[in-house]
Amino acid sequence: MYARGGTDVPIRIKSRVSRGGINCLQVAKENVGKGISFAEQTIIANSLMPVNTHEEKVNPGPTNPLPQELDKALEPSLRPKSLNEYVGQEKLKRNLEISIDAARRRNQAIEHVLLYGPAGLGKTTLAHIIAAEVGANIKATSGPAIEKVGDLASILTNLETGDVLFIDEVHRLPKTIEEVLYPAMEDYRIDILIGKGPTARTLALELPRFTLIAATTRIGLLSSPLRSRFGMTFRLDYYLDEDIKKILHRSAAILGVTPHDRAVSLIAASSRFTPRVANRLLKRIRDFADVKGDGTVTEQLARDALAMMEVDLKGLEETDRMLLRAVIEKFGGGPVGLKTLAVAIGEEEDTLEDIYEPYLMQLGFLARTPRGRVATPMAYGHLGLEVPKTQGLF
Repeated sequence: MYARGGTDVPIRIKSRVSRGGINCLQVAKENVGKGISFAEQTIIANSLMPVNTHEEKVNPGPTNPLPQELDKALEPSLRPKSLNEYVGQEKLKRNLEISIDAARRRNQAIEHVLLYGPAGLGKTTLAHIIAAEVGANIKATSGPAIEKVGDLASILTNLETGDVLFIDEVHRLPKTIEEVLYPAMEDYRIDILIGKGPTARTLALELPRFTLIAATTRIGLLSSPLRSRFGMTFRLDYYLDEDIKKILHRSAAILGVTPHDRAVSLIAASSRFTPRVANRLLKRIRDFADVKGDGTVTEQLARDALAMMEVDLKGLEETDRMLLRAVIEKFGGGPVGLKTLAVAIGEEEDTLEDIYEPYLMQLGFLARTPRGRVATPMAYGHLGLEVPKTQGLF
């Protein structure tokens, strides 16, 4: 590593603590007499102190989920551990298999991967599977957890050759952090500015060859330079009904549940085409079956459980129906602006736009127009309401 600020001065960092942190005193001792003051060297070391990441040894051993609030509802054992176990997203899997096999043959790290799509479709699971398939360790963090350049530098300098760094919610990275990632992804080095004014020095840190896997639900918020640096970009689509059924049968076997085929079809229809939701419903219905029955999930028991959870046969929950009713009953079917609609039902704009609207639009119940949101005739029919003769743009 070099400090640049008039003349290049090599900075040696050798000593690391057991979890990969930097020993400040050792850094200072290693660089005595090189034109860098003890205080400056301590600042360098402190800037590289590690931040919290979730590290796993994925080969061999089970894959554990990233400890995020949305993933806590999903048991670790339900996650597939290889591409062969992963159901659905066939085109994506074929592309990944070729890239992983090529990286193995060349004995190189796989290219950087960007995964995007709605929440709950398996982006985190795929990241862990990729690491397992190439036999690499994975360190996982999220965009909001990386607040300053020193946080990112700490994570990157503690990676080993071939490691996988997974960043969830990458669209929430500060722009200054994004810019530091550019040379890290392309040239495997990062530059850190130490000091201010004429005494400022730029430190060039060499990094091992690693793979960055990033996941986002809002790819449009990523800057173009960052997107272009990913060697592979994949979109995860909503799952087919048959794929959801396969996932449910696999999860039922793991959980020790015996569901009837009609019950599986019912749960799949209510899953919003999303594996996370399907598994969540299956676990709640399992609880219902254990308490109200003999543990067997029948069609009628599944219906009763879904009714108790206020989930209908289209997968709509109470908030979804509240949104549709607000558009229809309070605003005459629309058009209505997102901000007005959010106030009307007491939800955040981002929540409506990211969580509820995509599925309602997928079903054809809601339409976006230049003037605002409009309820479609299908939405009226689902709620048992009569479509007015002069309804919005329809």
